[in-house]
Amino acid sequence: MTTILGIRLAKRNETATKFQEILSKYGCNIKTRIGLHDVSDGVCASDGVILLEVIGAQEIISGMVKEIELIENSKIEVMTI
Repeated sequence: MTTILGIRLAKRNETATKFQEILSKYGCNIKTRIGLHDVSDGVCASDGVILLEVIGAQEIISGMVKEIELIENSKIEVMTI
């Protein structure tokens, strides 16, 4: 079974530190991480999308999801295939 987390973070300047702490905590459960945000010369978007392919027991993945949901200005969707 494969689980993909799609996370949208708004106000990255305010949310990135807490989000990174969670990713570090669950680092052994993250198989793939892809970050997407708009960037151009001199401009960096304040929001972005992160895709995580995660592995591990369902209760571990659920714990990660719950911690991410507690971050203000975040939205998370879970896809299991």
